[in-house]
Amino acid sequence: MAARSLWRAKTKLLLAATAAGGAGAGAAAISSSDDPASALKLSTAIPLRLLRDASTAATIAFDYEYSLWGLPEGSFEREKTKREVHTRSALRLQELCFKNGGIYIKLGQHISQLEYLVPDEYVQIMRQSMLNRCPVSSYDRVREVVKKELGGEPDEIFDEFDPVPIASASLAQVHVARTHNGQKVAVKVQHTHMTDTAAADYATVEFIVNTLHRLFPSFDYRWLVDEMRESLPKELDFLNEAKNSIKCINNFRRYSPHIAEYVYAPKINWNLTTSKLLVMEYIDGAQVNDLRTIQKLGIQPSEVSKLLSEAFAEMMFKHGFVHCDPHAANALVRPLPSGRRSIFGKKKPQLVLLDHGLYKDLDFSTRINYASLWKGLVFSDANAIKEYSAKLGAGDDLYALFAGILTMKPWNKVIDPSVDHLVVQGTDSDRSELQMYASQYFPQITELLRRLPRVILLMLKTNDCLRAINRSLMQGSSLETYLIVGRVSSEAVIESKLLRSKSFFSRVCVWFEELLLEARLFGMQIALWLLNLKALSLRLDRFSH
Repeated sequence: MAARSLWRAKTKLLLAATAAGGAGAGAAAISSSDDPASALKLSTAIPLRLLRDASTAATIAFDYEYSLWGLPEGSFEREKTKREVHTRSALRLQELCFKNGGIYIKLGQHISQLEYLVPDEYVQIMRQSMLNRCPVSSYDRVREVVKKELGGEPDEIFDEFDPVPIASASLAQVHVARTHNGQKVAVKVQHTHMTDTAAADYATVEFIVNTLHRLFPSFDYRWLVDEMRESLPKELDFLNEAKNSIKCINNFRRYSPHIAEYVYAPKINWNLTTSKLLVMEYIDGAQVNDLRTIQKLGIQPSEVSKLLSEAFAEMMFKHGFVHCDPHAANALVRPLPSGRRSIFGKKKPQLVLLDHGLYKDLDFSTRINYASLWKGLVFSDANAIKEYSAKLGAGDDLYALFAGILTMKPWNKVIDPSVDHLVVQGTDSDRSELQMYASQYFPQITELLRRLPRVILLMLKTNDCLRAINRSLMQGSSLETYLIVGRVSSEAVIESKLLRSKSFFSRVCVWFEELLLEARLFGMQIALWLLNLKALSLRLDRFSH
């Protein structure tokens, strides 16, 4: 009864604090608005949003408290009931995100990637809904934006303009159009008054997170609020997004010419692009996790998985300029326009990156430390993992946990010298082990996320997005993607050592180290080939029987 009384007291305090914070959130929205009159109208809805937030939080908390009351820890009945509550609560949270829209959709998308921190029911429900079921603005609102930004109606500015969007995201939606010179384009239109909504939602989320932290000190997601404060204005500026897309492709041409042809971003129509309207080349392709369509295009999904892994490894370890929102809706696959094919006659894939609003710069030190850490992870080097985890902010006590979050493996598997020690099969037992690991070390995980620099937190999110896509493409996980990460991270480390080498002898030492690394990677590649051959033999043997 004491626990229930404490919960009731905290819930009442949360509701009272929420009501008191409504005025502050509304004032923040109005003061930061480009259109105070519209913002004033919008802000009348903020107390309702806050009440909706508090009501959902209280309902979820009560469901856990009531449903699990009296069930012994570790019992089958308690675990079964807990999974049912997870599902109900995830659906309630999903409904809240859709009702509030805007930033809440982005928060839902973020939750869908936190496999190491939240129950699987939340991850799966958010992942299924948040990427492809975002709210859609009416055509009248789209017309308002086009007229305000370009000075005319859509059918005046464009030769053709489809009023039905082909995609909608948390901040904008995309329409197909044709310019007066006959070019087919994709028009990304920011949701009406999105700047005002973002300001109001930011104030609301900040207030709720801070209140929850005061009530429950172990719940510390203030880092997420800080990240939103920095990243949202950039994501809402489509001119910034356009510049990011150009810089991304230029980096591939400059630093990664061997795969530059295989990575693409739609060309920007600068004459029709503003901070709230982005007009770009229309690209026809399959969503990167659409296995069936990719196969229909004559492309091997394994080739897409390898290209995706290599492209982002190059960005993280060599470019230091990283697309930090690579979920499935933000990447397309199409046959390489040159028509080049593999030795087996399959078409080569080209990766088309979309939504360049969220990028992060990694300074030289952070980039090389991160590359050195991944090199250590792939080669099972416990000393290197400990050293570079500490340099990135994990400290001397949480390096094993940091390694576990990056690889989705417990420490004994991370340092296992076997060639496939990092492969996550995606089985129920793997997921169960991961959830148990996350539950057991929740306070330590929260502390680790508090310590790590925000840029590394974004790398974790990027890593999780890529893992989810690769799992869809490979129907599991591919060892080859880890070998790619090992090779690119090793190349980045070698390049940095050569840059710092001042004498001929030191350069010779680095070249010798490079030869040893190449030999080790070659040995791992042979081992991979033998493992694949063995797996194929077992499948054929089963088929024959």
